[in-house]
Amino acid sequence: MILAGGFGTRLRPLSCTRPKILFPIVNKPLLQWTFERLVHNNIEDVIMAVFYQTEVYIKHHRVPRSGAHVTYSHDPLRKPLGTGGSIKKAEKLIGHDTPFIVLNGDIFADVNYAALIQAHQEKKAVATIAVRAVENPSRYGVAEMAEDDRITRFVEKPSPGTITSNLINAGVYVFSPEIFSHIPGGCPVSIEHEVFPKLAQQGTLYGHVFNRFWMDIGKPEDYLEINRKMLASDPDRQRFKFDKSVKVINPVAIDKKAQVGEESTLGPYAIIGKDVIIGKNVNIQDSIIFAGTVISDFSWIDGAIIGEGVTIGKRSKIERGCIIGDHARIRDNVSLAAGISVCPANEVSKSVLTPNRL
Repeated sequence: MILAGGFGTRLRPLSCTRPKILFPIVNKPLLQWTFERLVHNNIEDVIMAVFYQTEVYIKHHRVPRSGAHVTYSHDPLRKPLGTGGSIKKAEKLIGHDTPFIVLNGDIFADVNYAALIQAHQEKKAVATIAVRAVENPSRYGVAEMAEDDRITRFVEKPSPGTITSNLINAGVYVFSPEIFSHIPGGCPVSIEHEVFPKLAQQGTLYGHVFNRFWMDIGKPEDYLEINRKMLASDPDRQRFKFDKSVKVINPVAIDKKAQVGEESTLGPYAIIGKDVIIGKNVNIQDSIIFAGTVISDFSWIDGAIIGEGVTIGKRSKIERGCIIGDHARIRDNVSLAAGISVCPANEVSKSVLTPNRL
């Protein structure tokens, strides 16, 4: 089961027009990466916990499923059920025959699901959480574990002065069907705040430590960082056939249907999506450009995220930390200072030199 009902408020304005699970990671939707990893681990039956609108987005984007069979479980839009409530609502779809996996939809994780299930069954646990050591645990749910891997205490997003463990909840769980008896039906329930602490007290909550790649994309800087790391893992990703005057500084990822004008410089850490049109003498580095965007001649983009179908005028300058929503229009000779956000479909005709949301 993939939990994909969040609103992605910290990723606005980009999340105003797409759910987090459809954000591209090196030009491939996060959900596609998730399907591929599940099927690679021989998990082919997937339930998506979504709002109806999210289902429409997923189907519209035609995300490849890698052979997975997908069923949808819908949360009411005006009354989100939370992580636990969504699991309870899907009880009939999940059934009571075997343990099942639940994933937070906004994580990018290389988890050995078979090993996680095996650990769960060996401990005869009600719930097993994949846990991972991180440098800053205060952003996440922190698990205190005994020597037998039993989680003795579970604290969601503790304040820095109270942290006693660097093992965090990685957003990947295995549940035995018994979990349904611990979740009330028909109301919002947080599995992290309301269920896990009780299971810890009862001694039926376990942790499974893994050290493979893991990140969430909850904030813009996280989203940029996961793309950087994926680029760095394969710096010679592809060969490009552009005008010989185009300078490509690896690592970069450029969709084969992108167009790049003469004397432009791309990279390092530039990701250019499908059908992007880049003019002459454009400089793009450490940035993500979504599909269908047009970047006109002599523009300069550094450390920004540019949404889908955006138009960037000639001699524009987009500085670090800027986020441009889908189908926005930046006029010629406009400079946007660091940290400016532009809402979807908005037009900016004058330079903005102080952080703001437009």
